[in-house]
Amino acid sequence: MVSGASRGIGLAIATLLLQKGYNVSAGARSVEALEKAFAGAPAGRFLAARYDAADRTSHEVWLKETLQRFGKLDALVNNAGTSNKFSIEEGEEADLDALWAVNVKGPLFLTRICLPHLKATGTGRVINVASLSGKRVRNDNIAYNMTKHALMALTHGTRRIGWDHGVRATAVCPSFVATDLTDGITKVSRDEMIDPKDFAEITALAIALPNTAAMAEMLVNCRLEDTL
Repeated sequence: MVSGASRGIGLAIATLLLQKGYNVSAGARSVEALEKAFAGAPAGRFLAARYDAADRTSHEVWLKETLQRFGKLDALVNNAGTSNKFSIEEGEEADLDALWAVNVKGPLFLTRICLPHLKATGTGRVINVASLSGKRVRNDNIAYNMTKHALMALTHGTRRIGWDHGVRATAVCPSFVATDLTDGITKVSRDEMIDPKDFAEITALAIALPNTAAMAEMLVNCRLEDTL
């Protein structure tokens, strides 16, 4: 299951997993957008489903549809996320709440309902697409930074409770990735940013590694940072 799969990082991850022979259940707010993005996907190995991180009902329905189609769940990629300009000095509470709903509560509650099925496989994987903003703070967008730090905590908590059942959780933390989320960024040029296809390869590696070689955090940068 890959959330936020209709564009950007999620689209790249789901596409690569299909190419590697995985069955993919892609979730996004617009099923139509998914079907358009994956028009050539093999019908027997692909499912397009509605997933809205802020709508808990959609979590349950997506998981149910996935299990009905494929019979089990091997991996969950919590990729859906959002950002805004909420800072310590400016921003409405509704903006803060929106980020927590999508970036933290969405992955938390989706992981909760998927975990029993991931445990059942003995080699379940949870990949949380976090950010280097979950490792340090380098801008004023404090709400975004806070939610990504929280996602790191969720990853380590999932890793701890899933370990004895063969579930391995990994936070993949990119800096700037060339997607529509970074369209307005000027401090790094588009050609210097991480290509979503390269980021997808790193995510696929985290899924494919055996239980005995799991990585809790994978930091992915496109520029030098001495502290990382």
